[in-house]
Amino acid sequence: MINLIIAQLQAYFLGAFPTSVWLGKLLYNVDVRKHGSRNAGATNTFRVLGKPLGWTVLLLDVGKGFLAVSLVKVVLGEVSDLLLWQILAGVLAVLGHIYSIFTGFKGGKGVATALGVNLCLCLYPVLLSLGVFLIVFISTRYVSLSSIIASCVFPLALYAISPNSEMLLFGFSLFVPMVVLYTHRMNVKRLINGNEPKMNLIKSKA
Repeated sequence: MINLIIAQLQAYFLGAFPTSVWLGKLLYNVDVRKHGSRNAGATNTFRVLGKPLGWTVLLLDVGKGFLAVSLVKVVLGEVSDLLLWQILAGVLAVLGHIYSIFTGFKGGKGVATALGVNLCLCLYPVLLSLGVFLIVFISTRYVSLSSIIASCVFPLALYAISPNSEMLLFGFSLFVPMVVLYTHRMNVKRLINGNEPKMNLIKSKA
């Protein structure tokens, strides 16, 4: 029981680690929550503090989710219901990122952390979803729209590639787009109104 509690607590606190906020303050003396979209995530870090730190935050946020799930097996070992505890750890890591205890329960939107969780749980469906993200992003340059569509494709990709996966995993695959849609609800309004900002994650502005 103690190990179960440790595994889940470490997942939440890993997810709650506010990489954009702490690195922004440490390296630039800038709180990203006071600039741009005021969101404590990688996309706003790209806009406010530039691509080097943006990519760093993105990779660290993905790593948080991956590590949160990976450590469950380290703590619990080979148990019969390992997948259940890994999925729960993944949920807590994503919620930790969105509702970080270190930032007054106001964090990022959870996409990168969810990506890390899914990379650990089911690699190939995630790669397919990433391909969809890239296609939409290259076509539109909307990070929000790309994230939403890719997250909605994820459960379909899981079923197409691994139709015999456990129901727990299918359930989690449906949780992901619901969370992404919820955290991007303001972005959806801006997309409908035509005032969602576009972005270029690689090339510098002309």
